Amino acid sequence: MVLHKYGEKLYSGLVSTMTWHLKAIAKNIELSQGNLFLEELNRKWTDHNKALQMIRDILMYMDRTYVPASHKIPVHELGLNLWRDHIVHSNKIQTRLLNTLLDLIYQERNGEVINRGLMRSSTKMLMDLGSSVYIEDFEKPFLDISSSFYSVESQQFIESCDCGNYLKIAERRLNEETERVSHYLDLKTEAKITSVVEREMIENHMQRLLHMENSGLVKMLIHDKYEDLKRMYDLFRKVPEGLSAIRVLLTSHLRETGQQLVNDPECLKDPVEFVQRLLNQKDKHDKIINLAFNNDKTFQNALNSSFEYFINLNNRSPEFISLFVDDKLRKGLKGANEEDIEYVLDKVMMLFRYLQEKDIFEKYYKQHLAKRLLSSKTISDDAERSMIVKLKTECGYQFTSKLEGMFTDMKTSHDTMQDFYSKMSEMSEIKEGPTLVVQILTTGSWPTQPSVSCNLPPEILVICERFKSYYLGTHNGRRLTWQTNMGTADLKAAIVRIMKSRRVLDHNSVVSEVTKQLQSRFLPNPIVIKKRIESLIEREFLERDKTDRKLYRYLA
Repeated sequence: MVLHKYGEKLYSGLVSTMTWHLKAIAKNIELSQGNLFLEELNRKWTDHNKALQMIRDILMYMDRTYVPASHKIPVHELGLNLWRDHIVHSNKIQTRLLNTLLDLIYQERNGEVINRGLMRSSTKMLMDLGSSVYIEDFEKPFLDISSSFYSVESQQFIESCDCGNYLKIAERRLNEETERVSHYLDLKTEAKITSVVEREMIENHMQRLLHMENSGLVKMLIHDKYEDLKRMYDLFRKVPEGLSAIRVLLTSHLRETGQQLVNDPECLKDPVEFVQRLLNQKDKHDKIINLAFNNDKTFQNALNSSFEYFINLNNRSPEFISLFVDDKLRKGLKGANEEDIEYVLDKVMMLFRYLQEKDIFEKYYKQHLAKRLLSSKTISDDAERSMIVKLKTECGYQFTSKLEGMFTDMKTSHDTMQDFYSKMSEMSEIKEGPTLVVQILTTGSWPTQPSVSCNLPPEILVICERFKSYYLGTHNGRRLTWQTNMGTADLKAAIVRIMKSRRVLDHNSVVSEVTKQLQSRFLPNPIVIKKRIESLIEREFLERDKTDRKLYRYLA
């Protein structure tokens, strides 16, 4: 017919025949009852597609020649348009189809099992008819009714659930909608429907969820509810200003609790406990940010700014942090190794960074370090030097130059004493008597100490003069000022002297004699005296009586 110039007649005959046929099909579909409606619609749609394929094959020549030349709609597209106009957009089918689809989704949301295959066939039909048909005939009404559904549901749950359970429901609903899309909706619908759920269930209730009494953000933080906090973070990040709302309340909570901590009178009585509680708070919230808040830099910044705020509310914080370090470097950690000490020092450095008055910390740290070095009460020179390296890295050479100078003085003093006794040995001037250990401290590097007069025993004065002559003779132009108040006297000398003259003495008498001899210079502690006696027994200067354990005998 096309060859004989009857293309127009053939094409118009196709349109009228298909139109008549589809109107008859529409009446059959309209007559289907209840659940059979979708089944009948999909069966007729399948039949129509098969017929359309056959018609296109039969009229292929017309489709290739007459249709483009006459600017007509191709056969397959024509068949789809006629189905759309006479079936999907028929007065009695269009609304019924939409309501049926929406009703099935409502049933599924309420836990009922529906025929997802039938749903998929129906929505795919709409998509095959063109994206505008799917969007206008289904997607827009679907999103509108979903918004209403979740608005009502969220209000019901917000009134009856705590924050943690509400978030679980919101998370479940989001997952369900994502799954629903994957089974029978257009994939482009996913972003739109999840946006609806996020708006209705999260965005519209953010502040109420955050501030829920006994279950909101603050309670989650206090009780380390990592899973709930992570769920909150993951859900709130999906909505505008969601994470900002969490950060604002987190910051407020941190500042309030931190302020209470640094102003707690009980806590201020114990500097070590004060700093330990700060470290505990830092560790606690570091863990929360790591496990629940995806290690979010903005949350870390909020944590840091909060700590800096409240640590500096207490003007004794620099001193207390230095005292904490002093405690750890003097006593160490129970059962800890050097790695553990290093870990604690790194933690302390985090607090140090928050200090606004680092020069005050330096002043106290210098005093505490001096006492540790001069009394030989540091657990490890390596740990001491490691701390100085950390301070140097943080604040530069000027900050630690005097601290490093103190270590240099200790090394120099050790070498000097070795040389002094070597010289005395060569000159045969070493006699029985006390051993002098001098620490030569460079003025300026060490904390200034008021010079206190001390009545030294004659035997000590003699050896002090010998050392002074040696030192000034070796170092021209230098001046020595004795700081006896910064030194210590070994009690063993006094105990040996007493036992040597008395030979046998009971414990209480030894304590009494030692106290009597030394009280003009200082009052010795009986516990320390006992320790010195034990040391002399170990070194076989003394021994206990075999019958009376409180009786000592001189051996040397």
